[in-house]
Amino acid sequence: MSDFVQVSTATESREKAVELARSVVEGRLAAGAQITGPVISAFWHLGELGTGEEWRLTFTTRADRYADLEAHLQKHHPWQNPEIIAVPIVGGAASCLEWISTSTEPDSSV
Repeated sequence: MSDFVQVSTATESREKAVELARSVVEGRLAAGAQITGPVISAFWHLGELGTGEEWRLTFTTRADRYADLEAHLQKHHPWQNPEIIAVPIVGGAASCLEWISTSTEPDSSV
């Protein structure tokens, strides 16, 4: 398994996305977060096809921090059942991966 992952989710507004991103990074659950949007999504919800505008969040973190990140997202996300998906980072610049590793230490002052 990869030592690092990118984790994505989405919210209904830019403000909620920024709030969620700040809480995750401040808690050192991810080294950084990127917010993209608005994007248009098509999805199944409660048995019906829907579409809507969303703001996508992408977090970079260590694989061993994923469970804590997921728990934080579940607790603080505005949706009851948010999509939270992690994909392995199979490569990256050594300095970037070191930054992710250092920035996600719970007691780091970096």
